[in-house]
Amino acid sequence: MSSTTRVFVARIAGLTVLDPLGDSVGRVRDVVVTFGRTGVPRAIGLVIEVAGRRRVFVPMTRVTSISPGSVITTGLVNIRRFEQRANETLVLAEILDRTVQVSDGDEHYTAVVEDLAIEQNARRDWFAVRVFVRERSTASSASKAMSRLTRRRSGRTALVPVEDVTGLHLQAEAQSAELLLETYDDLRVADLAEVIHDLSPKRRAEVAEALADSKLADVLEELPQDDQLEIMAGLDRERAADVLEAMEADDAADLLAELPPGQAESLLALMEPDEAADLRRLLTYDENTAGGLMTPDPVILGPEATIAEALAMVRREEIAPALASSVFVCRPPMETPTGKFIGMVHTQRLLREPPHSSVGSFVDKTIEPLDPQTLLGHVTRMLATYNLVSVPVVDGDGRLLGAITVDDVLDHILPEDWREARHDVRRQEAQKPGGEVRHLP
Repeated sequence: MSSTTRVFVARIAGLTVLDPLGDSVGRVRDVVVTFGRTGVPRAIGLVIEVAGRRRVFVPMTRVTSISPGSVITTGLVNIRRFEQRANETLVLAEILDRTVQVSDGDEHYTAVVEDLAIEQNARRDWFAVRVFVRERSTASSASKAMSRLTRRRSGRTALVPVEDVTGLHLQAEAQSAELLLETYDDLRVADLAEVIHDLSPKRRAEVAEALADSKLADVLEELPQDDQLEIMAGLDRERAADVLEAMEADDAADLLAELPPGQAESLLALMEPDEAADLRRLLTYDENTAGGLMTPDPVILGPEATIAEALAMVRREEIAPALASSVFVCRPPMETPTGKFIGMVHTQRLLREPPHSSVGSFVDKTIEPLDPQTLLGHVTRMLATYNLVSVPVVDGDGRLLGAITVDDVLDHILPEDWREARHDVRRQEAQKPGGEVRHLP
């Protein structure tokens, strides 16, 4: 099989990794390099993502071929989760977007690394040989904003020998994360959160800065509490308030509850009044009660609304799957706390009825709504007993305050450190008795 001895790291990211029989092992997620005394990066292995979204290490000595469409390995892969060592650097996560100094002939300039070319020598070792750089732009703020919108970067580019680049191994005081995020663009939010969790605090802060508010909000919901607090501490107050608004209300309330009261109050004061009012209401309840678990934004309609309208509501992309499982029927007003709660209609029932019919005709009144002071244990048993995905929460006057979904409950019944511990769980599931090395898949 023909293979390429010089490859650009950014171009192999995402390539399928195959064993000698042509079976898929996983996908390339990064390249691990070390810096010797000469300062030239030596590629020592690949980080590949295997089944279960685990990231494992494959030494370059196990790579037999790199072609434009795939990477071929020996098939013998250590399935222990990749743990970065102190002397190791990840090209995609840490070197791309790094600021360096280039000496190209008589010309000297500051540039940003956009790619790194590695090449196999006669001894079958892989070293960096070329660096693709883009000269640091001096464009106006308006031009930079347009570049971010169009994803077209300004500044001239050059492919220069690695010996002409200084600062490649040095962490800059400030480093962009745009190329890193482009590389991981295909990951689900929970998996992106795991990647971010593994980064250094400095790099985490840079990634958080590069993410849009809505995406950062989604990622924060999947991160351990320590990471959440660390990232929030690095944001300016206005942006922190915007991110809280973009989060699910119950998750935002949980995060605010961990902040010093003065800091939490200052963030609430910067939020939109309606959003802040919802969070203030949630903060009055203990986190292990129905009031503390619920989201104040379920899908709510009046009894005269048609099934077609209800289906259009649950079809919206921003509605979480668990919330989209039911429509809550109430008297006006339609925002929590609502008017009189009538009942709920399951989306599956809506799909079986004529679109022009009213949702009030198919209300399930057998589901007893919960009081906001109901304890977590009772909520869990109710969801399990009646096979429910969501359940309403009402006050003493019968007004809908919110809804609890099964994912809210799972977050609270799992151990507090479950997000950190999932690495160890995946490792235990993957290991075979008698050793840590096996053939994949």
